[in-house]
Amino acid sequence: MSGSTIIDAEGLILGRMASIVAKRLLQGERIDIINAEDAVVSGKRLMVIGERKEFLEVGGRNRKGPIHHRKPDAIVRRTIRGMLPHRKMRGREAFRKLRVHIGVPRELESSASESIPDASVERLQGRYITVGEIAKNIGWKV
Repeated sequence: MSGSTIIDAEGLILGRMASIVAKRLLQGERIDIINAEDAVVSGKRLMVIGERKEFLEVGGRNRKGPIHHRKPDAIVRRTIRGMLPHRKMRGREAFRKLRVHIGVPRELESSASESIPDASVERLQGRYITVGEIAKNIGWKV
């Protein structure tokens, strides 16, 4: 996996991290995100989980969408996709350069990872919940 940047999502605010990663992907960078389940979403725990559960009810009987991801890596990936022009060719190509992992995979253990100081959880004044906790509460089978 040479040539890719490794970002540790532990203690990073999901939305801020996603917007920064999306910009870097559009510039042609290859990015691997590790510890996706440790990214955080700001807000009161029950409020955030309630919003996610309410979103699960959206969709018709014909099962054509929207697709509701429950795994933490898929939630992070979908958040970043929302910040890319994924219906255009350059957005699709940028999205293909993104890999998101739960925990740290063996092939990336020895590599150095970076963090994004602008997206650090220290910027938050109030409460927050991790993406892993959200995933467990909406039906992720570990």
